[in-house]
Amino acid sequence: MGKIIHTGSRKVGVAPGTLIHIGKKQLTEPKITVIDYNADHFQEMVAENIEEAYPFKDSENVSWINIHGVHHVDLIEKIGTNFGIHPLVLEDIVHTDQRPKVEFFDSYIYIVLKMLQYDKEKEEIIAEQVSIILGSNFVISFQEILGDTFDPIRDRIRTSKGRIRKQGPDYLTYALLDSIVDSYFVMLEIIGENIESLDDELLDSPTPKTLESIHRLKKEVILLRKFVWPLREVVNSLQRDESFFVKESTSIFLKDIYDHIIQVMDTIESYRDILSTMLDLYLSTASNKMNEIMKVLTIIATIFIPLTFIAGIYGMNFEYMPELKWHLGYPVIWALMITVALVMLAYFRKLKWI
Repeated sequence: MGKIIHTGSRKVGVAPGTLIHIGKKQLTEPKITVIDYNADHFQEMVAENIEEAYPFKDSENVSWINIHGVHHVDLIEKIGTNFGIHPLVLEDIVHTDQRPKVEFFDSYIYIVLKMLQYDKEKEEIIAEQVSIILGSNFVISFQEILGDTFDPIRDRIRTSKGRIRKQGPDYLTYALLDSIVDSYFVMLEIIGENIESLDDELLDSPTPKTLESIHRLKKEVILLRKFVWPLREVVNSLQRDESFFVKESTSIFLKDIYDHIIQVMDTIESYRDILSTMLDLYLSTASNKMNEIMKVLTIIATIFIPLTFIAGIYGMNFEYMPELKWHLGYPVIWALMITVALVMLAYFRKLKWI
């Protein structure tokens, strides 16, 4: 899912606005898709190059330009030049370790957040940065990899279901944000199922692998909190700040996203507490198990101390020890040692040590 601590050493000493991709190169070639629509019109295309998307800047309809592959800095620079995007915003787009935030400009709004998907093969959560530019009649979204949570939105636009075809680019932006936030609930459900299975394992037979799983889940929850916590302020700013690009009718829907984010945060905090408790329980269980082992070994050692004492005495090679030539000496010593062991076992049992 990623690291909790990141570094941006590649940008040290570089002038502000210099486009340097920071992050893992995910795609060989970028993919550009364009959807242009209104209540009565729909057009969808895959652009061979970014120049094919330029005319949609001045379209009378709502245009959604989606770009997979932000590591092509030349492509990002061309988009910025044509659509009038500030160089510092372009810099944030190609730097894929941004904190979720929103920035307001005269001709657009810039939003950045994290999209989460679950890789079933690797059994891990994959996080990618999604940047959104909201203009007067267009929305440009930037993604790192192919595959996203936006397919239901595309289907609604294609089939003209719901109100999306009748609304403006601000409603499309709301739909994208809502889709990403809804995906957080899916991730929380997966984490919750893993926590339940670990809880059963922790009570039955915890192993060092259990501890490793607890640490992995705790790391995922911390990262998820890191992605979601600042998103509250993002949605709150979109909802409350007066902007030409966000209509009052859309602000109502943004409040619904805000409520969902609060639910996600509450669930994350609950999971953090549960995992901390599970970690304490594992350490306590391991400590108790070690104490039981030490208890058994101590009892065994305690029983053998007097037996070793007796054996040590009669193992001395003195010539004038009277018991050495006694015919019943050997069985009597055995009887004495067995009696001592049984008495000590009975005493330990009375004390409920065994």
